[in-house]
Amino acid sequence: MLRRMESDEWLRSAFGTLLRELREQRGLSQAQLALESDLDQTFVSLLERGQRQPTLGTLFALCEAMRVEPDVVVGKLAAARKSRKRRG
Repeated sequence: MLRRMESDEWLRSAFGTLLRELREQRGLSQAQLALESDLDQTFVSLLERGQRQPTLGTLFALCEAMRVEPDVVVGKLAAARKSRKRRG
């Protein structure tokens, strides 16, 4: 159970970091991303800080707003997870 919680924490944190990177690369503020994805700015902030985890619908809305395919985001997270497992 503890291992699962650590994995969930890592995934939330990794997603948040990636979300922030993608948003900044596209020159969007949190407010702009929230508006374009029909989410609350506070929720976008919580996602970026790893305090919330997106639903599949939220992931697709964010990706559409940032003009990135969801499989790219999932692929980057999967690669980071694989790299993390090899290291430790």
